[in-house]
Amino acid sequence: GRFPVGTNVLEAARQLGVYVESVCGGRATCGRCQIEVQEGSFAKHGIVSSCDHISPKGPREERYNQVRGLPEGRRLSCSATVEGDLVIDVPQDTVVNAQVVRKAASDRVIERNPAVRLCYVEVEEPDMHRPLGDLDRLKAALARDWGVGDPAVPLRLLPQVQKTLRREGWGVTVAIHHDEEAGRPEILGLWPGLHNAAYGLACDIGSTTIALHLVSLLSGRVVASAGASNPQIRFGEDLMSRVSYVMLNPDGREAMTAAVREAVNGLIDRVCAEGGVEADDILDAVFVANPVMHHLFLGIDPTELGQAPFALAVSGPVRTSMAELGLKANDGARVYLPPCIAGHVGADAAAATLAEGPHRQDRMMLLVDVGTNAEIVLGNRARVVAASSPTGPAFEGAEISSGQRAAPGAIERVRIDPETLEPRFRIIGSERWSDE
Repeated sequence: GRFPVGTNVLEAARQLGVYVESVCGGRATCGRCQIEVQEGSFAKHGIVSSCDHISPKGPREERYNQVRGLPEGRRLSCSATVEGDLVIDVPQDTVVNAQVVRKAASDRVIERNPAVRLCYVEVEEPDMHRPLGDLDRLKAALARDWGVGDPAVPLRLLPQVQKTLRREGWGVTVAIHHDEEAGRPEILGLWPGLHNAAYGLACDIGSTTIALHLVSLLSGRVVASAGASNPQIRFGEDLMSRVSYVMLNPDGREAMTAAVREAVNGLIDRVCAEGGVEADDILDAVFVANPVMHHLFLGIDPTELGQAPFALAVSGPVRTSMAELGLKANDGARVYLPPCIAGHVGADAAAATLAEGPHRQDRMMLLVDVGTNAEIVLGNRARVVAASSPTGPAFEGAEISSGQRAAPGAIERVRIDPETLEPRFRIIGSERWSDE
């Protein structure tokens, strides 16, 4: 890659898509972003690389060297700038093992009531004695057969109505979105004849991983699932590092928003390929995330979440469209994000609470979502309380010299016997439990 003289080395790596760890968000305190400059002539690249082509150590790097120590020949990429042609290596001992992403869906019995439904109707043909437009007769058929009253019709669909109705002898399938809280139903799409494909997405945007499930809105079956690392990691390992990146870089928010949306689009491609589904048949989506990820996904500056009183830009539910977020789906596909509970207890905790249902039982339940940001919910039918805590030092290696992410050897599952309270665990890479 080519960069102007003075470009930060860590920033150059990020722009090239090279993963260099930076737990501290580029403040020269974690030491994870170490690099080595290779000396000599590199005919393949047509350059001569030299340690003279990188900026001298500054006060922050010198301070880190005095406190923690830098191996000979190593530099902190967050504190160094490009001053000439360089070939740089990322030392293997600074690279965390490849992440293992396991986000399988589990089945449970629920009462299905999707916000998007397919309605097949046969519309009356035009009559000179009753000069109703095609759209008006379509609405009348929806009211007659499905009880759908006066749905909104987006402008983009109006040019399609007449051709669609006539293509299959006035039989048409209509996708209706009706969110009872939002009010008036809306027509999302039209297909000539009988169309039997309607899908939704369920996506959890975590600080470290993103999990996405493709679900049939007709049967409730999970058709395909996929997971991936959150690419925002290259901007900062934990939530506060990413907030700091936004504060210190004018285009930081835009860069992280673009990165996470691109990752979600990649997962959509994967689940559609796996399930043999056309993206145009995706009509609804629900996204959950902790507050910082929630804000960055929506393109909202998370700076206020980096300091007390941790004010949310929006705490209620968010309704928008896949098109507005630049995501692959039907042009009319809707998006719903559940409400965030508090400054660092997000829509993911709200969704987990809804799924596990402590508020629906008398027995006290403890629900713990352990991740980069741990969220804890405790309660029963009488009362439910929630709290959160950053778990970066324990789970991401922030500010400590030992530790790893979800890679072979890391603890993957823990179970506690409800009678004896004896714990047992299993690590990634082994199918055996600790007591076997």
